[in-house]
Amino acid sequence: MSDNMISNTVITANKPIGTTGYVSIEQVGMSFKTKKGSFEALSDINLKITKGEFITLIGHSGCGKSTLLNLIAGLTLPSKGTLICNGREVAGPGPDRAVVFQNHSLLPWLTCFDNVYLAVERVFGETENKAKLRERTEAALKMVGLTHAINKYPSEISGGMKQRVGIARALSMEPQVLLLDEPFGALDALTRAHLQDELIEIVQQTQATVVMVTHDVDEAVLLSDRIVMMTNGPAATIGEILTVDLPHPRDRLQLANNPHYHHLRSSVLDFLYHKMKHPVSA
Repeated sequence: MSDNMISNTVITANKPIGTTGYVSIEQVGMSFKTKKGSFEALSDINLKITKGEFITLIGHSGCGKSTLLNLIAGLTLPSKGTLICNGREVAGPGPDRAVVFQNHSLLPWLTCFDNVYLAVERVFGETENKAKLRERTEAALKMVGLTHAINKYPSEISGGMKQRVGIARALSMEPQVLLLDEPFGALDALTRAHLQDELIEIVQQTQATVVMVTHDVDEAVLLSDRIVMMTNGPAATIGEILTVDLPHPRDRLQLANNPHYHHLRSSVLDFLYHKMKHPVSA
């Protein structure tokens, strides 16, 4: 059986997953036109995501993780199949789905406050006064611990702080789904760990539905309710789905000595480096 024909498998069970799903991805495929012809990036993607669930997408480079995230965001539309969010077909971008990229994409001529306020005004400007918009902006920055940097410009803050502003901007829109495309991938290990811990607290506070792309196995196990493991491209699909049945809230220091944490981590590593051994290293 080829890598791309592996069926979806639920390895363990913890949180019951509904039959319809808050986010429902149904028979989705994605092809791109290239100079050499059509390139099939994704094939037969089926996934139900429950409201409030934290999902991570993991796999080797080129497996379509970011492509799938962009499809959920509505930044691209599928060649085949349907994506549903909260009962509505995803037909394009919308404030119900906020994206945080690895590149923070802050406007350098605006302060931290103004970068977030811009998003708040776009979503709520027609229905709320300026005082309420400022309140929303300040609350979002406070949530990520940036009240002290509210008037600083991107050039005056660290990479980790820039990512916090990006997360604050996304949360300020009160999205139904928070989409994270390797938001900590360019950060040093200590900053990354600190922001992971902050993200755990934010998700608990907001009860957000989260889909996150990552290459980091430890990050996936620490944060996720389920880990969606992608097969190698082209025509990548979902190979296995691992339910992370570790109790919340999670503490990285306690998990370091947790045998079940290491079992879950080993399951992901086995998929990535044994079942899906990357062609470059094969």
